[in-house]
Order: sequence, then C-alpha cells, then structure tokens
Amino acid sequence: MNDETLNPRQSAALGYVRAWLLGVAALVFCMVIVGGATRLTDSGLSITEWQPLLGAIPPLTEAQWLEALEKYRQIPEYQLVNKGMSLADFKFIYWWEWAHRFFGRIIGLAFFVPFAYFALTGSLNAKTALRCAVLFVLGGLQGALGWYMVASGLVDRVDVSQYRLAAHLTLATVIFGAILWVALGLGRRRRAPAGGQEWLAVAIIGAVLLQVAAGGFVAGLDAGFGYNTWPLMDGAWVPTGLFVGEPWWRNLFENAMTVQFNHRIFAYVIVGLVVGYAYLAQSRTSYILLAAVGLQVVFGIWTLLWAVPLWLGLVHQGGALVVLAAAIWNLHVVLSGAKRPVLRPATA
Repeated sequence: MNDETLNPRQSAALGYVRAWLLGVAALVFCMVIVGGATRLTDSGLSITEWQPLLGAIPPLTEAQWLEALEKYRQIPEYQLVNKGMSLADFKFIYWWEWAHRFFGRIIGLAFFVPFAYFALTGSLNAKTALRCAVLFVLGGLQGALGWYMVASGLVDRVDVSQYRLAAHLTLATVIFGAILWVALGLGRRRRAPAGGQEWLAVAIIGAVLLQVAAGGFVAGLDAGFGYNTWPLMDGAWVPTGLFVGEPWWRNLFENAMTVQFNHRIFAYVIVGLVVGYAYLAQSRTSYILLAAVGLQVVFGIWTLLWAVPLWLGLVHQGGALVVLAAAIWNLHVVLSGAKRPVLRPATA
C-alpha cells in the first residue's frame, strides 16, 4: 500500500479522524482566545515557574496561595507595576494564566490519546500518521515557546518580549491552520497550485499569517491603546515619528506607532488581495472569505476606536483565525475540486 491509497480500515475511519482533528482545531481556537485574555488582563507573569506536570495542580491551601504570591513579588512586574497587590487580585490574574496553561495540557491529551489509538489500530496511512506526528511535535514546541516567552518578563522587564509573544501567537495560528489543512485533505487528492489565481489564494494565507505576527507585535507593545482614531493616525494618513529610532529597522518591531501603522497597512493589503481574488474567482468560498475579511476589518476598527476593551480584543483575535480558516478552506476547495472522488480503498 502506498500513501495514495487507503485500506478498508483507514477508509472507514476517515470520518472519525477528521472529526478528531477538527475538534482539536476548535480547542486550539479557544486556546488562542484564552491566551488573548491572559495578555489583555496582564496575567501572563503570575506563575513564575514552568512545571509541565506538577503545574497542573493550582494552589489548594491559603499557605500555597501565599507562597505563589511571594514568588510573584520577586519579579519586576510586581515591584514596578503591581506593588501592594492583594491576594484576591493576585488570584484573579493567577487563574487566567493557570487556565491558559491547563488548556494547553488538555489539548495535548486530546491530540495524543486519539492519535495513539488511530496509529496503533492502523487507522492512519503513512502520510497522515507522519503529518499528525509533526503536528504533535509542533504542539510541544509551542509549549516550550510559551515558557520562553514568559521567562523574558521575569528578570529585567515588566512585560514579556514582543518578539517572543509574536512568535508564540504566530506558531499557535500556524498549528491551527495546519490541523485544518490536514483534516480537510483526508481522503482527497490535492494538486499543486497552478496559475496566478491559485497562487493568489496561497498568497492570501501567507498575508494573513504575516498580519497575525504584526498583531502579536501590536499586543506585545500595547500599541492598540494609542492612536485610537481611524482612518487618520495621529492626525495624518502617514504620521510623523514612524522611523525616529536607530537603526531604522528596529522601529518595525519596537516603535509602537510604527507597529500599529504596519498592522493597518497589512490590513489594507489583505483587503485588496481578497477583493481582487473574489472578483477573479467568483466562487462561494471566495465570497465567504471576503465576508470574513470584511467583518474582521469592522471589528478591528471598532477595537481600535474603543481602545481595546477585553471582549472586543478577543473578538478581533478570534476573527483572525476565522479569516485564516476561510482562506485555508478556499484553497483546499480550489486544489481538490468539489467533484473529485475520495481516495479509493486498496484492493490488495
């Protein structure tokens, strides 16, 4: 049997495997939202240790809570921002960060246990098994990257590094998109992109991922809390002060004005790409993608004008994943074709 065929067991398991992967993708979606809430409530540094196993158990006694608070009191965020924080206020931020980490553990189990079952029972062909193994490794790397991000805010900073936050958010988005891509492709042959229109569909996915990374820098620098006007920014279409720092390229990642301006420009580029693509393709999936982008733009502007209230910030962050899902679904349909048959079961 080669990777292009399915035996009867694998063919029968297709629906279950797809449902499992789509369920994990939904969990990752929720995880990104919880991560956004952790960031917007400034809760990410409340747990100052990384304990992959024992960390699943939160403080259970008053003494344990006081011990956790004492550890938090040792870092710059407490000493310079939250000095004098009460135990009740500490518990609020602690539970957000604990929920974020615990959710990650749940996702790991929700992925690994069914994966092991499907693999051991021969329900996955070689190509699908390899792809799922790669997804699992990426999930482990995401956990390590999350701690690497948190560690950046425990010594010399009152917040995490915007570089590491952007990387953490982008990798989560890549994992979400990769799971969807694998799930949608189960049992179908997909060809390589051919022609400008199909490559444009690929480029839109790349542009969305780039915009997510840009959004990570906006979050990391709290850039959404300033320049809360639209369409003008600081009273101009192109505000002064975009490249006041030296060397110039550091402004792209460390100047809050430049970071927010770039996020706006990337949004305009994506709108242009999607409008052009929908005009050329005139397909159902291209129109759904256009609608998703339109809603995301509306929520993005709304979030900016209202200076990032928690619920709007989370809607906007979730909207980015919806746009990516629509772009991935569109490309899948384009490269597989609605009338293409599923892979035939192996006869020998």
